[in-house]
Amino acid sequence: MKSAVIVFPGSNREQDIADAIERATGKQPLHIWHRDTELPSDVDLVVLPGGFSYGDYLRTGAIAARSPIMSEVKRRAERGTPIIGVCNGFQILCEAGLLPGVLLMNASLKFICRNVSLKVETSQSLFTQRYFTGQVLSVPVAHHEGNYFADPTTLDRLEDRGQVAFRYCDEQGNVTAAANCNGSARNIAGIFNATKNVLGMMPHPENATDPLLGSTDGSGLFAALAEVVA
Repeated sequence: MKSAVIVFPGSNREQDIADAIERATGKQPLHIWHRDTELPSDVDLVVLPGGFSYGDYLRTGAIAARSPIMSEVKRRAERGTPIIGVCNGFQILCEAGLLPGVLLMNASLKFICRNVSLKVETSQSLFTQRYFTGQVLSVPVAHHEGNYFADPTTLDRLEDRGQVAFRYCDEQGNVTAAANCNGSARNIAGIFNATKNVLGMMPHPENATDPLLGSTDGSGLFAALAEVVA
């Protein structure tokens, strides 16, 4: 397995997610600068990490989505290469048109940094196959613009096609307004594209892969990816 982590000016979770991938695969990913225009032909996983690309100027992820490397990321996505964007990476995927919707400012208007509970909506994807549908995970969030928004037609389409990956829930798996940490539409915490080879999510599974961090619930995602592209 050869993976690549795309690094933008302002990225700050690239090493965290690289470490999580190395724990799962035994191999450290490549770090690809955003101004590059190509990826090695044998790269079989592309990762957009969290952070504050370009200082979140204009809109979160909007400038990064137009970086030179993103044309290559789009080509790889069209060919079926697994792509995952976490937090700012999710914002970039939406701004680049690889995922529908947009991430708005949290409903509280405050930065949120704490563990949340996530409900796995489907195990039928290369990212979530190590989990079972309905499983509750404990994963940290750290964002100011994590409020997922899309029009009702788009939301209905995501639901109908099984493209909702995770929802915010309570510790018992109940999807409630009280468990929605940022005001996201229908408690959505992560979504797939139509072919389910692209995943965007606001919580940080890479920071739930080491017992020292209080949870290893994110390990299943990286283990699943290692299995698929091995």
